[in-house]
Amino acid sequence: MLTAILIDDEKGCLDTLEIELQTYCPDVKVLAKCQSAEKALEVLETLVPDMIFLDISMPQINGFDLLLKIPKINFEVIFCTAYDAFALTAFEFCAIDYLLKPVSKDKLTRAVDKVRQKQHKQVDMQNLELLLANMRGGIHHKPNVAVPTPEGLEFISITDIIYAEADGNYSRIYMLNKEKILISRTLKDLESLLSNHPFIRIHQSYLVNMAYIKKYVKGEGGYVVMTNGATLQVSRANRIKLMDLVR
Repeated sequence: MLTAILIDDEKGCLDTLEIELQTYCPDVKVLAKCQSAEKALEVLETLVPDMIFLDISMPQINGFDLLLKIPKINFEVIFCTAYDAFALTAFEFCAIDYLLKPVSKDKLTRAVDKVRQKQHKQVDMQNLELLLANMRGGIHHKPNVAVPTPEGLEFISITDIIYAEADGNYSRIYMLNKEKILISRTLKDLESLLSNHPFIRIHQSYLVNMAYIKKYVKGEGGYVVMTNGATLQVSRANRIKLMDLVR
């Protein structure tokens, strides 16, 4: 039997989620339903669930700030959100589970299965902080992004990124000021985070900012010359996509 606490400022959402859990995940016992972050903080002082279902947009204290007020998070967090596409790419970039409202049966059971399969119930606080930073940036349309580095989080201007290069499970970002930043995310993850900005994947190893392409030289795949002088190969698979964008 798994245990859960449901946190949402809308009573209807709480009741619906409880019914859905009873119907589709009968091995999940709801310990408490909280209509505010303040109430949830009180409940979590005495109860330790296997998971919490947490709404993001709540008055007074939102879902992110609630988590940041908890000294030790030893349960899984499944966010419930109605945010837009940018927010969803931020979730994916940070590898944190989320459910998009209205919650579907398949996604609910999949999220619970993830909790069931995990052996260590400990939230990665760097991922949480990274998610919070990128969510706030996306909501206010700021041209900044938070990226995880080996030392912590670094906030960089999206418009100052010339290109990024794959480096195993890491990526190296080349900035306008000639700085190079190594981040602990794959190039695919970074591509997802920047999907609403003018970046294009020209090769398995390169993600480039369209604003800084100086020229494209044709060939089997060809190559691009960036404004910083870098020469980057274009794969045959991405050549047509690039040509369509630069015409």
